Amino acid sequence: MKAETPYIQLHQRKRTWTPVAIDAGQLLLGGEEVIQRALALRCLEIPVGDFITDAMKGELPEDAGCKELLESNVVDEVKHDIALDYAAQAHKVPEAFDKEAKHIRDTWLELDRHPVLKAVVLERSVFFVLLPIFRFLGDTGLRTTSADISRDEQTHVAANSLVCDALKLTSDPAINRLRRATISWCLQSLQGEADHKHLSQNFWLNCSDSLYTRGKAEGLSDTRASRMPAFFETNNINLRQYA
Repeated sequence: MKAETPYIQLHQRKRTWTPVAIDAGQLLLGGEEVIQRALALRCLEIPVGDFITDAMKGELPEDAGCKELLESNVVDEVKHDIALDYAAQAHKVPEAFDKEAKHIRDTWLELDRHPVLKAVVLERSVFFVLLPIFRFLGDTGLRTTSADISRDEQTHVAANSLVCDALKLTSDPAINRLRRATISWCLQSLQGEADHKHLSQNFWLNCSDSLYTRGKAEGLSDTRASRMPAFFETNNINLRQYA
């Protein structure tokens, strides 16, 4: 039976999972600092949830299931924050990176734009780049964390895009500049071009640009295929737990 609205349909597709502590494994050589900076940007997870909470105090589409889905998505952000905190502890993110990332977070908080618009830009063209970075530059634990969060974020982006369309919210140069500055900060240890495409700064910037302008990035098509480890290949501490 078809769901009554897209919001209900999206909600029905969600799956519950539990964040687990991970241990640090071998990262892709040359990508270590990128991973640490990407983990420092975990401080954006809770603000994205706060953006949606703020939006629920104002005008929203009246479609059945909209508010309930958004409330569920806010809970997801808390779970993402916990999972990424575990990863940050395992990979010993330097205090200096956390401090700089919090400055970036504060800049997003201060930007005077509709909260759902800020959320969808962050999720679609920042988080959808950081998560593949964890997958392609990271270890087993980071790939597991990336896969779990990615499923949630697909639902979040779909829901927030529906809200933006309904409210006729559009992006602008200021939020675009902040989006690109956020990704650029994460990638600054990489060269513009590299023999390994996942160590190329331009590769990731182009993916973010494409996600922002078109909602997709052909360069990330590899992420459609699951890259989860076999159970006999890894420590149980790095495997997800489902409800």
